[in-house]
Amino acid sequence: MAAMVRLLNETDAIVETSYERKNKAEIERLQEFAAAVRVQAWFRGARVRVYMRHLNKCATEVQRRWRGFLGRQFFRLYVKNCVLVMKLNFYNSQVTKIQKMWRGYYVRKYVFNYYSRKRYLEALVIKNDIIRNELEEYSEQQEQNRRRQNEAKEKVTQERLARKYHYLISTHVIPGVFNSPYQPYPSEMEYALASVKPLIHKRKPSSDNPYDPAWKSYGHELPKPQQLPPLQNKPQGPFREPDTVQKQRYKGFQPTLRVATSFTALEDAREKMKAEEWVTRINDDIFVPFSRRDYKYDPLLHTNSNYGHPPYGTKYFREEYLDQHITHLVTPFETYYMPFKTVVPPIPVFEKLNDTYSQGQV
Repeated sequence: MAAMVRLLNETDAIVETSYERKNKAEIERLQEFAAAVRVQAWFRGARVRVYMRHLNKCATEVQRRWRGFLGRQFFRLYVKNCVLVMKLNFYNSQVTKIQKMWRGYYVRKYVFNYYSRKRYLEALVIKNDIIRNELEEYSEQQEQNRRRQNEAKEKVTQERLARKYHYLISTHVIPGVFNSPYQPYPSEMEYALASVKPLIHKRKPSSDNPYDPAWKSYGHELPKPQQLPPLQNKPQGPFREPDTVQKQRYKGFQPTLRVATSFTALEDAREKMKAEEWVTRINDDIFVPFSRRDYKYDPLLHTNSNYGHPPYGTKYFREEYLDQHITHLVTPFETYYMPFKTVVPPIPVFEKLNDTYSQGQV
């Protein structure tokens, strides 16, 4: 009994020892797995970092070379533009100098020439003197004309005044006012009264009628009537010319349109129009509408033939001539022509439509 108990205890101890060993081995295996995973992770991370560093270096090198190429190209263009601007500025400055020298020469020679300006001023002084002398003469002439006009007006006024006071002239019996007996010589007014005729004052008629008999009381003649204009060929008044009236009175007979034209004028005009159309016509066949078909209908060749109806339109709709194709394929056994290919490539999605979906379903 004791031996059984001891055996059982040893068995339990062996079982426990084996279990502990298995558990410990499992724990160590897990630890080793975690360590391996960690080592692999570090190694892969280091490899990826090295690869990324290599890619960054390559990208940096590509970017550096590309930017250097662009910079050099831009610098060449910039230098070219700068040289062009420099040349333009230089040429402009040279052209400005040439224009400045030429314009100065032209202005000094033709515009602001000293000697020509001096001669012009001297001629201008002489011309001014001449104009001033002419103006002075013209002003003196105008003054003389005004003086003459004033003298003529004064003379007319004195003459009218003398005619007005003509009744104050001296007579053989009674001396006048301007011929005083106490002076040895008469005044100038006396001579003026003697040199003019007396002023006659006409009295107005008592009525506006110039033929009024009251005119006779003043010793004046009646006003004469105005002379009538000479007679003309055309009578006065709203009348037409005599020739026009004569022509209208004796004009010829004008028959009506029915009497003047022929009875068959319409048919004759139609025949004449048809003859003119026939002369200018290109085709001599008379146009006949579709409703009047007096000839037999001729069927077309491709619809009715002795050799049968052609298959075009029933079996095929486009004729193909394979011997006229440009592209052909040569094989060890035979040569055959390939059909034309489109220039635009097909869409890859539509090419892989059936294969992709069939594989996915399988």
